Amino acid sequence: MNHKRIIATLGLSLLILPSLACGVSLRAPDFLNNIIATPTAARPAPSAAPQLPPAADPAKSNPPAPAPAPGQGFAPTPTAIPDAERGLLDQEEKVLINLYQRLNPSVVFIQVTVASTTRNTAPSSGSGSGFVIDKKGNIVTNNHVVAGATQLNVRFADGTIAKAKIVGTDTYADLAVIKVDVPESQLVPVELGDSATLKPGQKVLALGNPFGLEGSMTTGIVSAIGRTLSEGGTANSPGFSNPEIIQTDAAINPGNSGGPLFDMRGRVIGVNSSIRTANSTGGLGGQPSNSGVGFAVPVNTVKRVATQLMETGQARYPYLGASLGPVDAQVGDGLKQGAIVSNLVAGEAAERAGLKVGDIITAFNGQAIKDPDALIGTMLSTAKVGDTITLTIVRAGKAQDVKVTLGERPR
Repeated sequence: MNHKRIIATLGLSLLILPSLACGVSLRAPDFLNNIIATPTAARPAPSAAPQLPPAADPAKSNPPAPAPAPGQGFAPTPTAIPDAERGLLDQEEKVLINLYQRLNPSVVFIQVTVASTTRNTAPSSGSGSGFVIDKKGNIVTNNHVVAGATQLNVRFADGTIAKAKIVGTDTYADLAVIKVDVPESQLVPVELGDSATLKPGQKVLALGNPFGLEGSMTTGIVSAIGRTLSEGGTANSPGFSNPEIIQTDAAINPGNSGGPLFDMRGRVIGVNSSIRTANSTGGLGGQPSNSGVGFAVPVNTVKRVATQLMETGQARYPYLGASLGPVDAQVGDGLKQGAIVSNLVAGEAAERAGLKVGDIITAFNGQAIKDPDALIGTMLSTAKVGDTITLTIVRAGKAQDVKVTLGERPR
């Protein structure tokens, strides 16, 4: 293992979980019951006060100054914040307190039981986070939180526990929808924001259950947008890259997986999914821990995928059927941006449309493409299976438009 950058799965004690290739997934065992309070040592009773000599004659000496009241009698701190500026900080605290009180009822603790894979071992368990998205009992979380689950229990912020069933899962976006049957009064749906409007530097907060510590809130900023994380491929389907990932420095740890990342208006902008770290919690089984680099699936992906999962139980993805590489001046006819076709999948959309190895894609429906990740992101966010789109390509130094009817990504 490369100890400088952990790229591994945060699995259970008896379960190895799938991971994101550039991050560490955040499903974790429930360590809450392993935290033991430290007993308070008893204080010895105070001894009797010593007898003092008679007070001196006031006429012959100055009377002693009265003892200062608690908290008084000290010089002001030179770095004290002026009242006007202190008021701004107090207001920010009030905003955070209000956000927590409003949002925490929407966030749930998910307890997962996974069947044993061998006869000689007991079932394993783990935990993650999720959030309510409607009054029907649908809850969004990560796919890796519920993968392989034989039993799911959801605990709400008020302590209510309900069994949950899986509605649908999507390994590509690492998203899942589960459902509970509880009264509508128990359900407090979140408001979904728009991840397309995010800017680095925006303040964010994360809510979830790191290490089983329920209802934990952390704050930070959007560190970057448009990061790419990859899911592993199969014999029939190459690895899939999600190119729209949000990077944040809000502290997220094992157990935060599936929990929401909010903006400062309380709108969900992402689903906390993984971290990139070289740290581990030695006292908690060596679990990878926060290094200030966390990743969240953007909420616009959630809208697109969760809707399909609730309707059909699975998500469909448009598919070009071509392997793409970055363009450089040596192979790109002097072009600095675009995606060069390096391989074609037989019988799929790109080959059927007449694309050739070496073609350079420079635009998707008129929108300029700077690299392969941008092409994938544009296709996923603006097109559906079966859509006919226009690719602008450069072949042998000449630009031309090609119509392509998109297929469906193999599962």
